[in-house]
Amino acid sequence: MKKIVNKFACLLLLLGAAAGAQASVVISGTRIVFPSNEREVTVRLSNDGKEPGLVQVWVDDGDPNASPDKIRTPFVLTPPMFRIDPAKGQTVRMLYNGAPLPQDRETLFWFNLLEVAPKPSADADVNYMQMAFRTRIKVFFRPKALNSAQRIEDAFSELRWSLKRDAGGGYAVSLDNPTPYHINLIGLVLAGDGDKPLFESEEGGMAEPGKSADFKIKSMQAAPAGKLTVRYTYLNDYGGPVEKSAELQR
Repeated sequence: MKKIVNKFACLLLLLGAAAGAQASVVISGTRIVFPSNEREVTVRLSNDGKEPGLVQVWVDDGDPNASPDKIRTPFVLTPPMFRIDPAKGQTVRMLYNGAPLPQDRETLFWFNLLEVAPKPSADADVNYMQMAFRTRIKVFFRPKALNSAQRIEDAFSELRWSLKRDAGGGYAVSLDNPTPYHINLIGLVLAGDGDKPLFESEEGGMAEPGKSADFKIKSMQAAPAGKLTVRYTYLNDYGGPVEKSAELQR
């Protein structure tokens, strides 16, 4: 009985350690933009921890549960697996194999990083939990004709915003995105006359090219009267937040 109690206590300690654990290897940036006229781009990683890490990287096309050896995308990552020592960095080359992709809009892929922490030394306690941390960020394959700062900026004037009832009986702001770009939002506020904030969205989200996305509005029980303005925050190519505003269509 004593042995069982000791194992259970040890398990609780391990779970507590796992809850406070975090990845050591980080990606420089929160998104990758791959221009179609480029043969490759580089992704920079760094180990900010105190222990070496074994890292595996791969690209998927939207299924987070797909096994890396089963995925087929037009990209090759080199090296696909490596070790990063503490306070060191690693550059991963992301190569495009030239397979046909749409030239009238962006195509979304995902860059995956899996970090496995090292095993404890031989003289350490034999009871340990092997931890693995996975990071997944967006990859936007962008046709050359779309990779213009002015064209990207102009696209925001084409977005259409409206107020609608959601499935739960509340309200949501609907974003209709006719542009060829993915619009990533991290914040949204409805403002009334005098630019006074009235309601805010409960969560961010993304509107894909040529599609719509709904953003649930917190605590709205009835549609407010008068002119409404949407103040939204989107993420640019560098992962930085940018604020914009637009009039809401009734």
